[in-house]
Amino acid sequence: MITLSVNELVDYIRAMFENDPILADVWVHGEVSNLKHHNSGHLYFTLKDQDAAISAVMWRSHVQRLGVDAIPEKGTAVLARGAVSVYGKSGQMQLYVHSLQPVGAGLLHAQFEAIRQALADEGLFDASRKRALPPLPHRIGIATSPQAAAYQDMLNVLRRRYPLAQVLLAPCLMQGEQAPASICAALHTLYANNVDVIILARGGGSFEDLWAFNDEQIARTIFASPVPVVTGVGHETDTTIVDYVADVRAPTPSAAAELVVPDVQVLLKQIRDYRTTLDQLVESYLTNTHATLFQFNRSLHRHDPMRRIVTMRQQVDELLQRADRATEAAQERKWMYFTSLRARLHNLSPQATLQRGYAMLHAAASGTLISTSAAVQSGDAIQITLHDGTLHAEVQQVQRVLS
Repeated sequence: MITLSVNELVDYIRAMFENDPILADVWVHGEVSNLKHHNSGHLYFTLKDQDAAISAVMWRSHVQRLGVDAIPEKGTAVLARGAVSVYGKSGQMQLYVHSLQPVGAGLLHAQFEAIRQALADEGLFDASRKRALPPLPHRIGIATSPQAAAYQDMLNVLRRRYPLAQVLLAPCLMQGEQAPASICAALHTLYANNVDVIILARGGGSFEDLWAFNDEQIARTIFASPVPVVTGVGHETDTTIVDYVADVRAPTPSAAAELVVPDVQVLLKQIRDYRTTLDQLVESYLTNTHATLFQFNRSLHRHDPMRRIVTMRQQVDELLQRADRATEAAQERKWMYFTSLRARLHNLSPQATLQRGYAMLHAAASGTLISTSAAVQSGDAIQITLHDGTLHAEVQQVQRVLS
């Protein structure tokens, strides 16, 4: 028989707990009771279910990592992770808690991270595959519950901002076990109806309420969408798997509706601005064109053939006048020269000489001009031509002058 002291027995039992691989790192599901947040910062409470209870302690360092806002209230179902050991002074078995989270949330978060990581590794979240939204969508598809307030909110936004677009609703369940299949069916319906963009949205809710939007099949269906998909699931702080795979994530359903359509008032203002700019450009163009045409007209006027013809015709007239004057002057000069020559010829003519008292002698028989005394003899008949008549005479004597 082995006899142990109380301390030895407690140490033995503690060693058994600490050496057990299950008890060294165990997850315990239970309800919080007898909660006490000690001044030291440590957290003391009891985890219980319908059939059993266990004391638990969470040291200050772990409580600080948990955060004050995350400390559970009495009666909250939690999932605690820690190690089982024995508190020596009281010999009481305790769960030394390292982490603490609301029941269900821990498992769901773990599933969420597993799905998110697997899809990310496959490239479903790559930014390079994200598509831009159409600037002026003609048909907008919405996958949501028609009874939800979020649907009316989206319709109000779409009608106010861009009433030109046609809205096609594909009704589907937003939560519950049947929701993923219903959402996928709604998306496929929209794919088959040639919409330009799709909104998948629902209002806010708890993490569990939004769990359907973490479904892998929905993510793959969105990934295969032929058109851009915008998600508006929950509130701004809520993020689901569909938000990662969608082309655009909006913080709320209303924000999603605002993202997929432009504001018609802004478009109208842009059109007015464009028209004003166009009018100014046209006016400026017309002004510049008019100035250019004016310059061309002036240039054409300067180079007008008729103008040149008129000018040349006037020049011809002037040349003709100059030619006439030159001709007249030349004729006058010629006439004066002729008159001068005629006067000179007249002065040199025999008739003029005769008028000065001279006479011409011709042989009567032959009519030969007698220019020397040797040409006649006494008794020759001669003719004496005066300026006013002719005398017939006979040479009586020839007297020659000796040189």
